[in-house]
Amino acid sequence: MPRQQPPARSTRRRSYDQFCATARALDSVGDRWTLLIVRELLAGPRRYTDLHADLPGVSTDVLASRLKDMEQGGLATRRRLPPPAAASVYELTARGHGLLPVLAALAEWGAPVIGERRPTDAVRAHWFALPLLRALGGLTRRGVVEVHLEEGEFHVRTGGPAEGAGVYGDGPATHADARIVLDGEVCLALGRGEFTLAEAVEDGRIEVVGDGPLAGELRGARTLP
Repeated sequence: MPRQQPPARSTRRRSYDQFCATARALDSVGDRWTLLIVRELLAGPRRYTDLHADLPGVSTDVLASRLKDMEQGGLATRRRLPPPAAASVYELTARGHGLLPVLAALAEWGAPVIGERRPTDAVRAHWFALPLLRALGGLTRRGVVEVHLEEGEFHVRTGGPAEGAGVYGDGPATHADARIVLDGEVCLALGRGEFTLAEAVEDGRIEVVGDGPLAGELRGARTLP
């Protein structure tokens, strides 16, 4: 008797089957880990191994499955880097980048309850970008601010929406118009709205490095164009 083959696994993703924009959105990003993968890709194209390293606790199977779902859902794409890199990277599509305000709002909503860092908590420098965006959002000068923390470095682009304000990247910037030095607790406090960026600079909780217009605005000394 021929061996019976197992039934084919359905490729249809689970759905709330509700005619509601919120439910449809959660059909795409409501699975565990998906929004955290988006958080990582907002910092720029990433290799699978880098994603896995910066998402402690995710299994390789789940990560591969979520990335596949994100590709099928039009949130991310995969491309091959030219030699000498010769590696594949994942990056967000325009629709995927549209989740930045969602992640920023979640960071703002969650900031009041983050509490003390637990011994089991992993941390990466660029995870502080989202709470910091709230404070940097009021800057009018275009440019790149490099952020130095004890945990590492990341950079944020400032300016109007047409210039990609709020986009952040992991690691130091190729070119920075200004640099700020602070600690993670100050980032979180700014995200909670406990004080303003200007107040933190004035009382020395943030050190500003640089001489250009953007550095001047960070110090509160705005200059006319």
